[in-house]
Amino acid sequence: MENNLIQQRIYEVRGEMVMLDFDLAYLYEVDTKILNQAVERNKIGFIEKE
Repeated sequence: MENNLIQQRIYEVRGEMVMLDFDLAYLYEVDTKILNQAVERNKIGFIEKE
């Protein structure tokens, strides 16, 4: 996957770099609903540890 494509989908919100769920779903070639279900099942793997 081209780095430029990924960089275009990263946004800065309140000083944090984020990607929106529909952008991640697009990159992984899945429906947004499926991505969100995977996040719900595996929250620990998706949450950044401080």
